[in-house]
Amino acid sequence: MADKWIQKATSKNKGTFKKKAEDAGMSTDAYARKVTKKGSTASTKTKQEANLSKTLTKMRKKKK
Repeated sequence: MADKWIQKATSKNKGTFKKKAEDAGMSTDAYARKVTKKGSTASTKTKQEANLSKTLTKMRKKKK
């Protein structure tokens, strides 16, 4: 029940953040760190996608 927010958050635009990272020539993790740095000129939506990516990565690491 608690993981329903993940399905809701990821179902809208699957792969958009990964595509942005690939276009920048970076991994999703590296791109997320770049986008969330202070002074970044990325759009608000991209910053939200980066924060979600970081959160989901942390959740995956805890599972192992």
